[in-house]
Amino acid sequence: MGKTSDDDERGFFPERPTKSLAKARSVEKPHYLGHRDRLRQRFAAAGSDALPDYELLELLLFRLIPRADTKPVAKALLARFGTLAEVLGAPVARLEEVGGIGPAVALDLKVVAATAQRAARSEIKGREVLSSWTQVLGYCRSVMAFEEREQFRILFLDKKNALIADEVQQVGTVDHTPVYPREVVKRALELSATAIILAHNHPKVPISIPQDHALSR
Repeated sequence: MGKTSDDDERGFFPERPTKSLAKARSVEKPHYLGHRDRLRQRFAAAGSDALPDYELLELLLFRLIPRADTKPVAKALLARFGTLAEVLGAPVARLEEVGGIGPAVALDLKVVAATAQRAARSEIKGREVLSSWTQVLGYCRSVMAFEEREQFRILFLDKKNALIADEVQQVGTVDHTPVYPREVVKRALELSATAIILAHNHPKVPISIPQDHALSR
């Protein structure tokens, strides 16, 4: 017998099913399996833009929560945190507060978030980061806006405004982080940077990096 699209998905069973339950399962196909196939087909045919955030999150949860209906979980995550970016940026402890999200799933979501951040860093590195201010703010949000403590971050640029390095100089408290100008200048000289962008986040305000706190010098 050939494998179905969900046979390779990871899963566990807290209890061994009874014979009658196992027999019922062999006869009745869970409704969510057909839904998963249809959603995958829509994604393959039309891409991510054709799916709302909760369905895109569902696709991700298919692999993390096998053999279960993930639509309620996806909607609960978005209801709790607001946006897809905030779901991925939420701390593990807060993710686990949502029904259906255990420690393993919460950790897997953080792996996805870390991968997205690494991709964003790779995309911007070596390019003219100041060609689009929106791009700079988007990058800063992706790498630091969901941190639980304030970070003072520096983007070091060359003469063509290409990114040389992205470094966190200081990590503070929930509403304060120290800044040492001498260390900023020292590091800029070490990297032969001709321009820098200084930015810090506001942990008390989700995805908040206002323009007056993300300035180039």
